[in-house]
Amino acid sequence: MPTYYIKFAPQTNLQAVAKQSKLKQILKIIGGLVVFFTLPTLLLFGFMYLKYNEELPTGQQGAKADLLASKMLDALDEKAYLKTDYLEWTFKGRHHYKWFKSENTCEVHWKDFTVLLDFNQLKNSKVFVANNEYNGIEKQDYITKAEAYFNNDSFWLVAPYKVFDSGVERRLVKTDDGKNALLVTYTSGGTTPGDSYLWHLDASGKPISFKMWVDILPIEGIEATWENWITTASGSQLPTFHKLLFFGIEITDVKGIIL
Repeated sequence: MPTYYIKFAPQTNLQAVAKQSKLKQILKIIGGLVVFFTLPTLLLFGFMYLKYNEELPTGQQGAKADLLASKMLDALDEKAYLKTDYLEWTFKGRHHYKWFKSENTCEVHWKDFTVLLDFNQLKNSKVFVANNEYNGIEKQDYITKAEAYFNNDSFWLVAPYKVFDSGVERRLVKTDDGKNALLVTYTSGGTTPGDSYLWHLDASGKPISFKMWVDILPIEGIEATWENWITTASGSQLPTFHKLLFFGIEITDVKGIIL
């Protein structure tokens, strides 16, 4: 009786074809997801860039710019702010501050971390994790982070009072509607020197909003409001809300005290 041999297609080839098909399907799905999420983001960014992006305006330095800056400080009662020894606030419900201005120190608290910043000698600052003093290898990192938080979050509270700080340039700018605006550029200090802000003021000189040309934002000239001003126990006037595009920045638990 003759012997018959039945040949089967190698399983390895069938498995390889199936794997390739599955891989193509996965890549197709991933590609679709990337396009689905990325394309709207790119379109939104492009729309916002075209709508909001502005070149940094030019202005004139000198007495007129300084006079407008002084008018802003008078409208906010700068003398009361300078007499304020202690400021306390919470930024966006996340970072909490107790700033002893007269001592040049500040307690910065977020999550389980508390850093007692000594602005005279930052190396003398203390770090606490879950209420226990920390002196490990990351201590300096926490101090640096707390300082960066303070520089950013305090600016949203007291920026108008910093227009005559060392290293600050002031320029008078005429807006499209013929009003005077104050362009302030920080040439040194802080976390991101070189940033510029164009202050828009009401008739009394009180800040309404500013436009920003800053390193951390990809779109230049974005505007943020300065509103919901309160007068603290020390007499200093401070904002408690900013609107930035579609977002709100809340500053709560604001206190100002003369010790």
